[in-house]
Amino acid sequence: MHILVVEDEQRLARLLRRVLMEERQTVDLVHDGAGALEMGLSGTFDLIILDLMLPDLDGISICKELRASRVMTPILMLTARGAVEDRVAGLNAGADDYLGKPFAMEELLARVNALLRRGSRATELNTVLQVGDLTLDLMRHEVQRDGRVIDLTPKEFALLEYLMQNAGRALSRTQIIDHVWRYDLETLSNVVDMYIHYLRDKIDRGFARPLIKTVRGVGYKVEG
Repeated sequence: MHILVVEDEQRLARLLRRVLMEERQTVDLVHDGAGALEMGLSGTFDLIILDLMLPDLDGISICKELRASRVMTPILMLTARGAVEDRVAGLNAGADDYLGKPFAMEELLARVNALLRRGSRATELNTVLQVGDLTLDLMRHEVQRDGRVIDLTPKEFALLEYLMQNAGRALSRTQIIDHVWRYDLETLSNVVDMYIHYLRDKIDRGFARPLIKTVRGVGYKVEG
């Protein structure tokens, strides 16, 4: 799983990353609100651990903006504040859970695992993605357009799934590499373009309306 940790106290942030990586999670760190919002809007994470008090943009504002942008990534909010009204404000802003500082790492991991399981169940319930006349069935591992079955390789399927999960949103090449390949591909910087070409050849060729679109200066998106 891919987790974003948003924490301005860098010592704690590094500790959280180490503990989560020991649980075999992929972890990215960010120490400010603006960076957290930008990364959160990418939709590439399975969970966000979000500190309430940040130097520029607070956790409540970030949470509200993510939910307003229809990013439904589970959010675990951390704060040194213990007042009931602060917990309520965090949950009302769209956070899924709330943990006060200081906390035991065992409790943090228990809450993280519970949110990841909940997110996995939600994904399982939505097993068919659809954009226009294009459908992707996660359970059957099958793609159809206008009723015609389209054969894809596993990596093409994963790429299309990610694009369809973020339908209408432009995704950068870096975001796509991080989510679909999950390792550094600097030496193969054209790999995304190459696989987009493969998908277009299979998904769009022969149809009047192309669904896979290039967003100049950004990357790619799927839009009906």
